[in-house]
Amino acid sequence: MKILIYLTILLFAAMNLAAQETSVRTVPSVDLERYSGKWFEIARYPNKFQKDCIGNVTATYSRQPNGRIEVLNECIKSGGKLKSAKGEAKIVNKATNAKLKVRFAPKFLSAFGFVWGDYWVLDLGPEYGYAVVGDPSREYLWILSRNAEISDSAYQDILRRVEAQGFDSGKLNKTPQGLSSAPVTD
Repeated sequence: MKILIYLTILLFAAMNLAAQETSVRTVPSVDLERYSGKWFEIARYPNKFQKDCIGNVTATYSRQPNGRIEVLNECIKSGGKLKSAKGEAKIVNKATNAKLKVRFAPKFLSAFGFVWGDYWVLDLGPEYGYAVVGDPSREYLWILSRNAEISDSAYQDILRRVEAQGFDSGKLNKTPQGLSSAPVTD
């Protein structure tokens, strides 16, 4: 009976260790002033809120006086129409600024936790030239860049690092940039 108890404890310890090894890790710190500004989406996991975006996807982050961050996401839809969504991000881990929560729901719903989504900075270029954002469940992943394109070698390096964190790089769809659009907004 003692052997069974010891084996059970050993099994749970091994499972816990394996879970820790594959847990999603953020970068050690994010300078939010340097992170602010416009980013171009290089690639993303498919998701329901961007399903009609065919290209020219950008995200612009602006620090607000209340300590939060305004988020403006834009893209081109079929037919060349511009789609934009304005949201808000709040810092979850103020020691690193690498874990945030983002909402695009109306402000009056912000008290409800379900309207906030995880926004974790998983990888960041040394000069803030690129960023990789995901969530701890590995359901979402975005590769962002300050430029509309990144080199293939930089992209491959990023893919290796996200795969090391347990993300499936095969699910990423590259985002076309430079599409022409009509000046019509939704």
